[in-house]
Amino acid sequence: MARRNIPLPDTFELLLGKDQNAWPAEASLLVAAYHGDIRRLKEIAKSMDVDGKGIPATVANTSFLGMNALHAACDLGRLPVLRYLVEELNMDVNKPDTTRGFTPIEHVVCNGHLPALRFLLDHGVNMHQERKGVTLLSAAAEKGQAEIAKFLLSKGARVDAESTILTPLFIASHRGYASIVKMLLEYNANPNERINVNFTPLEMALNSSSVPCLKLLVQAGAAVNASRSYNPLARAAEKGLTEAIKCLLEAGADPNVPDTFGRLPIELAAEYGTWEDVEVLFPVTSPIPTVADWSVHGIISHVYLEVMQLELFRMMILLKRESLT
Repeated sequence: MARRNIPLPDTFELLLGKDQNAWPAEASLLVAAYHGDIRRLKEIAKSMDVDGKGIPATVANTSFLGMNALHAACDLGRLPVLRYLVEELNMDVNKPDTTRGFTPIEHVVCNGHLPALRFLLDHGVNMHQERKGVTLLSAAAEKGQAEIAKFLLSKGARVDAESTILTPLFIASHRGYASIVKMLLEYNANPNERINVNFTPLEMALNSSSVPCLKLLVQAGAAVNASRSYNPLARAAEKGLTEAIKCLLEAGADPNVPDTFGRLPIELAAEYGTWEDVEVLFPVTSPIPTVADWSVHGIISHVYLEVMQLELFRMMILLKRESLT
């Protein structure tokens, strides 16, 4: 499901109040452009044209809070108003707003309007443009716009292009957008790429508890065994993700490799997960010498006792500190 943006009229209402009659004419003009109401757009422009520059010039040169009529129109993506603004008024299709630095096509991509995207590309917009390292494909992945992402990929968008420090696959995996992850993998996105943050897409999916994304990445060949800094199976056990544990084990993850704190996946499952998680890990985990009763019940009891002892120790430390103050 795509992430929803706050509609422009709602944003103005928060800033200016509910009485739209009291809004500045510039704000009302942008709202008319947003709704694609060309007649209302021209009416407002006519009332603003005190210098006699004409309606087209007034519309084209009016801005409010860093946005012009084209930026506003792209938020909802109504084609008739886009044609009016671009083809009749010759508004700049590449001009960014001054609030977030978004160009018209970024407004379209983030709001998921495919016909408007096609229109802007047909009118000379560069599909490979970047804003502060953010590609259009990355923006679509961030917002969960699967249809937009599919179109961009079909037109040659670079599937592994880094956006600041993340590729589209990293972003979609982190957000849990399985349909976009599947699509990117079909276009040969690298499931094992490590970039500046030193995480893989699989680790991003685990961190956001997205089991569907994890399964897709594993099917595409993502490495499932622990690295020096990250243990996917231990992380899945810590988060209580039963299906992720099963998936990782089936793909060959080693259940006898501890995390960076020396805890095995089964110990983490006993502390944070469920009885079922321990049952899944138990048959494939080597016995722990310190656990006297090597059974599902025994490991859960052992870990529970360790946790209680640790909590008791912490309480004693706190009481000692309080007695010294």
